[in-house]
Amino acid sequence: MIYRGAFVTALLLWSLPAGAQSVDAGGPLYRVHCYPCHGQEGESVPGVSFRSGQYRRASTDEELSRIILGGIPGTGMPPTNLSADERRNLVAYLRSMHSTGESAKGAGDAARGMAIFDGKGACLNCHRVRGKGSRMGPDLSDVGALRNAAYLEKALTDPNDAIAPANRFVRVVTKDGTAISGRRLNEDTHTIQLIDEKERLVSLNRSELREVVLVKTSPMPGYREKLSAQEMTDVVSYLLSLKGSQ
Repeated sequence: MIYRGAFVTALLLWSLPAGAQSVDAGGPLYRVHCYPCHGQEGESVPGVSFRSGQYRRASTDEELSRIILGGIPGTGMPPTNLSADERRNLVAYLRSMHSTGESAKGAGDAARGMAIFDGKGACLNCHRVRGKGSRMGPDLSDVGALRNAAYLEKALTDPNDAIAPANRFVRVVTKDGTAISGRRLNEDTHTIQLIDEKERLVSLNRSELREVVLVKTSPMPGYREKLSAQEMTDVVSYLLSLKGSQ
């Protein structure tokens, strides 16, 4: 689903029976057909927001499904070969994006969220906030100025889907057989730099390595089953409050 498919891709209304749809099945379809142009949050095309429910060219799920199938001639939105069931699942996923955006606008209690972040969530074991915590994961001191609520909730519930390329972990093996894993900080043709699992800065010459593997999964645990809906909202509100020196 590309470019102006966004105008269409989620007029998430009410005509398809909920029992016939699967949000979980729709997620992989979105990543294959929609993500390249619409982005992680469905907001990469100007004037379109799957998260907030801003769309064009469709007013029912059936109309949306037809456009997913046939595309929009003369635009960047191509047709697909998705079956009727796949289109229903994709529409269900788009609806869930809107629901997620509506439910995570920072309406929780940031102070409670901080307590969960520091305690039950054990987030400081990997992340750093205002000089406190680990350097192994990204510093979150200004995450509220960089990310919106929907992205943060997605990162907490589905970290493998939300991980940014800059935060990928790598596993390298030197020619003498030493294996090193860590978060990639920088790399070029000749060298690669990372923070290892003991928070040490490691710089390696590629000529001394026999293997470099980009880890496709996030080391961060998902909190979907670990936090209640209210706790999740509180943590998102806390993260939104972190805006660095601003």
